[in-house]
Formats: sequence, C-alpha cells, structure tokens
Amino acid sequence: PSVCGETVTVCATVTAIAPGSGTPTGTITFTGAGLNETVTLDMSGTACVTTSSLTNGTITAVYNGNTCFLPSTGSLDATVNQASSTVSVTVNPDPSVCGETVTVCATVTAIAPGSGTPTGTITFTGPGGLNVTLTLDAGGTACLTTSSLTGGTYLATYNGDSCFAGSDAPFDVTVNQAASTTTVSVDPDPSVCGEAVTVCATVTAVAPGSGTPTGTVTFTGAGGLNETVTLDASGTACFTTTTLETGTVTVTYSGDTCFLPSTGSLDVTVNQASSTVSVTVDPDPSVCGQTVTVCATATAVAPGSGTPTGTITFTGAGLNTTVPLNASGTACVTTTTLETGTVTA
Repeated sequence: PSVCGETVTVCATVTAIAPGSGTPTGTITFTGAGLNETVTLDMSGTACVTTSSLTNGTITAVYNGNTCFLPSTGSLDATVNQASSTVSVTVNPDPSVCGETVTVCATVTAIAPGSGTPTGTITFTGPGGLNVTLTLDAGGTACLTTSSLTGGTYLATYNGDSCFAGSDAPFDVTVNQAASTTTVSVDPDPSVCGEAVTVCATVTAVAPGSGTPTGTVTFTGAGGLNETVTLDASGTACFTTTTLETGTVTVTYSGDTCFLPSTGSLDVTVNQASSTVSVTVDPDPSVCGQTVTVCATATAVAPGSGTPTGTITFTGAGLNTTVPLNASGTACVTTTTLETGTVTA
C-alpha cells in the first residue's frame, strides 16, 4: 500500500497470447482509484503513469488494441492509507496581557511520503474552559482570535480526514498582568463639614488590556481617612462619609491576578458648615440676686452635621463671659447678677 499524497507509479504490460506473438503497440487507458489517463505503450509493451493523487479503489487498465492485437483489460486493487500529519501553532502576540486580543493559528501539514493539504477541523482546548473547533482553510490553517486567554499550556488537535490521520500539538501561552488606571470622584465637592459625601473610585484596564479589574481599593486622606472597599462588577467601589476634611483623597488599587496595581487622587474642599445657637435662661423671670443659669447650645445647620466645638461668649443683661462648649455643644454660665435685658450668645 501507499499513503495519501505519496508518489505512486502504476504500470500495465500487454503481452500476446499464444499462438499469437510479438509486442503489442498502441495505448493503455487507466481508470479508477482517482485515475483517468491514456498512455502510449513503450517498445516492451508497457505503459506507466506516476501520480500523487491515487485513492483507495480498483485500478482498471484497458488496452485499446491495434491492427494486430485485440483489446484486453486488467485490474488491480490499490490500497491508499491515511498519511501522517503534523500540527504547528503560532500565537500573536506572545506574551500578551490580560484581555488583549490574541490570534492563535494552527497549520496542519502532511508528513512525507504523504503530500497534499489536509482538510477538516482543528480543536483548540486549554485553561479557562477553552474548547473551540474551527474548519481548516484551503491552506490547511485555522485561526482563533480571542481576548480571554490566560497563561498556561493549550492543545491544538487536528481531527483528521479521509486522507490524513489526526495529530496534535501542545503550545504554551504567556499572559501577563495588564496595566490599570484608577480615577476618583467625590460628590458633592465642595461640601461642608459633616455633610454626607460619597467618594468613589473606578479602576479600568489600560489598552491593549481589557476586561474589568477585581479586588479592593483603599481610600486614604486628611482626617485619618483609611477605608478599604471591594470593587463591584463594574470595577467601582464607593463609600459614604460625614467626616471628610479638606485635602487630597488618594485611592490605591491592590491589583489582582490579571491587573497591576494603580493609584489615583483628587483634591477635595470641605468648607465650614453653618451653625445656629439657641439660648435658655432658668429661671425666667427671676428676681434680683437670684441664681440664674444661662445656657447656649450650638448645632449644625443641614447639610452640615456633627457637634460644634469651641466657645460661646454671653453678653448683655449684665453678662460678658466666654465659656467652652461641652461634648454636646452646650455652654452654661451661672450668675446672681443678671439684669433685665437681652442675653446674646
């Protein structure tokens, strides 16, 4: 037997049958097993055809006769087995980064003495559940374009056809971490002390990388800000605080298996909030020389919040006293010298 694409020589010899004698002349027509060719007999009565396209089947050789010899026919069964094949793989680019578009091509070629271009399909398998089957083109090549490769060893498997046996080739792919960028937003900005402010960070891939980074970001900044938050499915992390202070908010992305760490920052302004003061006098009315307690409470005006600190100065009605606010934002003075009039705090 031969294999697909192997060069095969098919010969037919015509001889005289007694009592006839001599060497027949003329032509032989070969048909079957992929043949259809007419060849002239040589001086020994033989005609040969050389081909690399023989297929399994019966070869029939028909002698077409001449003036001296009658036509005749001979046949022979020919066996053509599958030829061996080999697979070669290219990866471009390699190495790549996470999310980068990569083209993987596999080319199947015949192994001598086989020849020709294999047909059929190639199956790419590997890490991450890759399992894609593609049809070979006219050149025996199939290409896969994807942005979801991970590092590791993959396999390109040629599934064979009627003429070529299957084969496979493992190939290694290197996929490095892609660069990332982190942006920061603050809403509202500017704000006032104690106002509820939402601080967000969004981490995105830097081309040629693509995809959505995962992991955590850490917010740091003025006033002891130190908050770590997990990125959501869109690559964003937010938190809300009422303790933000004027300064720079810095966000550090910790990175993951696919993306490198990155840092972003934003200057924020937190202005003084408005306050209001309420005053109480107990007892009121009083009488001259009576012990009276005068209190003032300072509170934040929305959207500000929190408890004001500092001092209250009482004036009027015989008062001129400055008192520190306590932890609840209240300051009191007790006196026996209060006079009728307006107390201003």
